[in-house]
Amino acid sequence: MSIPHRAPGGFPVVGIIGGGQLARMCAGPAAELGLTLSVLAEDARSSAALVVPSSPVGEHTDVEAVRAFARECDVVTFDHEHVPVEVLQALVDDGVALHPAPEALRHAQDKLVMREALTAAGMPCPRWTAASSAAEVTAFAEEVGWPVVAKTPRGGYDGKGVLVADRVEDLDGWLATAAERGEPLLLEEAVPFVRELAVLLARSPSGQAAAWPVVETVQTDGICTEVIAPAPGLAADAARAATLVGLDIAATLEVTGVMAVELFELADGSVLVNELAMRPHNSGHWSMDGAVTGQFEQHLRAVLDLPLGSPRPRAPWTVMGNVLGGEHTDLYPTYRHLMARDPELKVHLYGKGVRPLRKIGHVNVSGDDLTDLRERARHAADYIQGVIVE
Repeated sequence: MSIPHRAPGGFPVVGIIGGGQLARMCAGPAAELGLTLSVLAEDARSSAALVVPSSPVGEHTDVEAVRAFARECDVVTFDHEHVPVEVLQALVDDGVALHPAPEALRHAQDKLVMREALTAAGMPCPRWTAASSAAEVTAFAEEVGWPVVAKTPRGGYDGKGVLVADRVEDLDGWLATAAERGEPLLLEEAVPFVRELAVLLARSPSGQAAAWPVVETVQTDGICTEVIAPAPGLAADAARAATLVGLDIAATLEVTGVMAVELFELADGSVLVNELAMRPHNSGHWSMDGAVTGQFEQHLRAVLDLPLGSPRPRAPWTVMGNVLGGEHTDLYPTYRHLMARDPELKVHLYGKGVRPLRKIGHVNVSGDDLTDLRERARHAADYIQGVIVE
């Protein structure tokens, strides 16, 4: 296990479990803050390991590897939510400062736990239940109507682990798998939402919190392809109400670090909570270039209990376009075209191998003309992906 080199001057070492792109994008802000970053990477060529000098290789499921990694850090946070409970408990027993704490993180790890906690706290949620049998599915559908949305409580993302069922037979295989795992499915009503929104905020251990403007997220086949900051046409009182939902959840669950609250906006302007992510999130990538303090700097500030930075936008609009993998694998030459065509465009690629529909990067563009920004962001993302060639 390699030992991170501490910067002189008493600056701390921040450890991140997981070597994905979220850990990678903390590298620049960590350097600017004078911090040392250390990443427990799954592979020596993982996204973060390519840019963080201290990137020992180890699995997040290996208790001893994680304990050895954490011993060299002043605080430990996460690139993803999938660290097993027994590993987290071992770190707690070792006295490691974990942010978010396991008690908070479990609400992002298990959607049933999340729904139970949010419902108990009076947060606005879709109607839901836990179901282990066809009879329970049918009873819930009779209450809320078909279709129903089925979710695996653990591990789903980017549309995985979610199934919209029009009849009980659609869930036969899922119920069988759930029985094998010894856990029920989460069933939710199919909400007739107008659009999807997200509230991104940060909360420090001392209780300071800061929230970025509410954004609109655009999904294509279950994958977020565009984020618009701030959400167009969202009334000020509705934006305040949505932000308060996020801040209330963070305080209730005692979240530390950055948290994203994904929301459904209904026709009457109200919102329902869809998902939680207790880490920097895709809906906040726009903030890297579009806000005074980006989400990755803010996450580092929060987990170290430093004063939080301003989340104020730098421009009236910022549009983020996700870059998905396609058939085009030679990505570096695309820079030349995009830099020449749009000098104000910011391109962030993650150093990941290209696979179809895999998130391999994103682009940000800010300015006054929202229609123009959306076109520019979409063109850039499509060009890198190889959808277009001019």
